[in-house]
Amino acid sequence: MSRIGKKPVPIPAGVEVTVGSDSVRVKGPKGELSFPLFPEVTVEVADNEVRVGRSGAGSAKRAAAFHGLVRAHIANMVTGVSEGFSRSLEIVGTGWNAKQVGNAIEMQIGFCHPVKCEPPEGVTVSLVSPTEIVVSGADKQAVGQFAANIRRVRPPEPYKGKGIRYKGEEVRRKAGKALA
Repeated sequence: MSRIGKKPVPIPAGVEVTVGSDSVRVKGPKGELSFPLFPEVTVEVADNEVRVGRSGAGSAKRAAAFHGLVRAHIANMVTGVSEGFSRSLEIVGTGWNAKQVGNAIEMQIGFCHPVKCEPPEGVTVSLVSPTEIVVSGADKQAVGQFAANIRRVRPPEPYKGKGIRYKGEEVRRKAGKALA
């Protein structure tokens, strides 16, 4: 059995977890999320905590794989609807910046045209400063994927370090051309 799968997930106040025949729904102050269940795994809610176990159906190898996966997803959903997730990005480059346009952001990052990024449903984008972007939402996967999509527009390059990077990310720098 998975060590992570054995741990119960505590349910904080204001969060409601319902288990259906084919999915788990988690509802809280920041939104509502759901995750499909596999036939190899059972989910029970009791005493303000969620417990994940094996059902005995299907192969033992798949049950072992899904046991920890389902528990981790449920823990992320509970955290997301109660506290939320966020990723911070910073823009490094002379004259490079971003501005808020409705719920999207428009970035001037060295191209001949501005680049506009629309967030998916359930994800919000805000600017702390013209060079710092914060992506937040209840769904951990959606927040991380949208932050990665923004970073992919202009990833940091190794010579000058210019580009869009996660806050706190270290960019390995290369030495330029050496003179004789």
